[in-house]
This record gives sequence, C-alpha cells and structure tokens, in this order.
Amino acid sequence: MLEVFRKFGSIQFDPIAVAGRNHDLVLHARVAGYEPAWCDVLYARREIFEATNKALSFVPTSEFPWFRHVMGRKGPRFHAAALAENAAVAERVLERIRAEGPLSSRDFEREAGPTKDWFGMPENAVRAVLEAYTVTGEIGLARRDGNLRYYDLLERLLPAEVLARQVPEREQLRHKMLSRYRAHGLLGPGGAGGTFDRIAPPKSTPERVGRNELREDLVELGALVPVEVEGVRGKRLVLAEELLLLEAPPEPTPSVAFVAPFDSLLWDTALLSSLFAFEYVWEGFFPPAKRRWGYYVLPIIFGGRFVGRIEPRIDRDRARVEVLNVWWENGFTPRRADAFVDAMRDALHAYLRFAGADRLDWAPHLTAEKRLFLTQP
Repeated sequence: MLEVFRKFGSIQFDPIAVAGRNHDLVLHARVAGYEPAWCDVLYARREIFEATNKALSFVPTSEFPWFRHVMGRKGPRFHAAALAENAAVAERVLERIRAEGPLSSRDFEREAGPTKDWFGMPENAVRAVLEAYTVTGEIGLARRDGNLRYYDLLERLLPAEVLARQVPEREQLRHKMLSRYRAHGLLGPGGAGGTFDRIAPPKSTPERVGRNELREDLVELGALVPVEVEGVRGKRLVLAEELLLLEAPPEPTPSVAFVAPFDSLLWDTALLSSLFAFEYVWEGFFPPAKRRWGYYVLPIIFGGRFVGRIEPRIDRDRARVEVLNVWWENGFTPRRADAFVDAMRDALHAYLRFAGADRLDWAPHLTAEKRLFLTQP
C-alpha cells in the first residue's frame, strides 16, 4: 500500500461509499487482498495524512514538508481573512484544542460571524476557523468519524523531524505538480479537468510563480520529458524514470480490475478517448434522467483494454453486493474474449471480499451475466 502511495504521490479521498470509498477502490485495484481497514490503520499510525492535491487526498506523511503551502477551499487569503474576522472565536477554539485534544465542530456551540459560505450565506465561524487553521498549519486532521472531522495541534499529529524540515515554497509547488504527472502518467502541459488548479495560476505574476513556469523548471531539471504519442494531439510529459516503460512496455496482465471514479487514470478523458476509444463521464452529479449509465459506475479493465462498466452497490446490513447494471463496450463479447470469463469471476470474488459480503445479487435483466459469471465466495 505504501508503495502505491509513494508511486502516486497521493490518492484522492472521497467519503461516498456506495461501492466502496474512492481511495479504497484505487488500492483494491492494485493491492492483492486489500481490505479497507488497512488504509484506516495507516491513517491512525500517521503514516498518511490528508492534504489538498488536486482534491482532498491521502498523502504519505514523509511528504508533509512539500505540502505546507496549502490553498484550502478558497485560497490562503480567504482563510487568513476568516481568522482575522473571527479572531475571538479563533482564539477560543485553539485554546480548547490545546487543552482538550482532538475536537470537532460539534464540540463547540455554533457561532455567527462575517465569513460567508459558497452561497453567500453566513458560515459557522467555528467551522471557518477550524479549516483556516489547517491552511495556516496550526492544526491538522486527527481522525474522522464518518464525515465528521476531528482536529488537533499539528505538533501532536506528526513526527518532530517531519515538522522541522523546511522546503522553499517554489520547490513545494514543483513537487505537487510533479506528483500529478506521476499519478497520471501521460498528462499534457495543461493537465486535464482542473489537474493543476490548486497549485498556481497558469502565468506568473510579481507576487507568485505560475504553473507554466513550474512546468518549465521540471523539464529543465530533467524530471519531466516531453514525448509524442501516436494518434494523440500535442505533446505529453512523462517522468524521466518511466521512459523505459514507453520504449519497452510490459505485456498487460490478463486480469480484470474495477476502476474508481476519481482514479488518476481517468483524469484526462480526452486521452482515454483517443488511446482506448473509451468515453468516460462521471455522472454522479447528473439528474437521474440525464444519466447514460448510472450514479456510481466503475469502468472495467481487462489486460490493456477498457471493456465495460459495472454498477455495484454494497449492502452492508445484509452482507451482499448488488450488481445494478453492466455495460459492455461495442465490439466486446465477454464469452468470446480469451480468459476473460475466469478473470471476471476472480475480480468478483475479490470484490466480495473487499466489500465484506458473502452474496452477489444480479439485477433481473442481467440473467446472461449471472449465468456467465456465477460465483460463490
């Protein structure tokens, strides 16, 4: 697991758990026998922590010095203003955390203040200062109870030697940009889908360096190498140490994996279309009537191909997994693909173990899939 974290730099956290939490699904697709509790153990042992890297992500604790420069939801200026505008509340909150240890926003009475939320409505001042203190580095996330966050002093959460290391801000920003190229593998100069939005604006100003300049730094340092991919417009950038993978790619493993909706592999949907002829859109925010596939759908990879999509639901109360739907890509017939049926059965077995379930239920219209992939744990 730690090797995956080191390889990717970070893994996006998302609390939606209808088919498994995003970070758990990312690890399940890559670590044999993975169980969701394993990631919780790393979090409890402070071997990973939460930081913003494209989105809220788990990051190896050893990389904390490169994540001191935190944007937060609305940028450092907004959060600095939240502390200044709610100074009395901020002082009380910090003092209680110092004295009592990890606390959540529910441990305080709600207080009004001038800080506004996304919709221009007054925001709970306690919540605003808690988040602002994570941006300034006073506190960090100690644990979660569901989606409820508990905060504690950073000095009580991370090793002293990690906190003591200081990294120049420009190096921090370069490191974050490189981590996103590492996580995806073939991003273009401009990224995709807001890949670099929370690092820096595109162009440099007298006040701050821009991401175009940061990218040029990485190319000049030899960390990133521009390449051209046949059939793909424009240049792509790959890590120097991964050039050998392009020159002598390994044979794809003939196994099946279910891909998490926010997996870094799926960041660049235009690249997916040009390389794999696979159209990917996450439809979670779409009204049901406008969904072509479903709410929480996982792409299916077999070897080096995207072959379809599956919509599973974990029913934890009844220890079962429901398969609501399956869609196969045009031109792909499961029973005719060499070794696919057995690989799909293995993947479904593994998913049942991952879900803590002992039963797989197929939707009534999936009788063909049920017969083909009939499996018992």
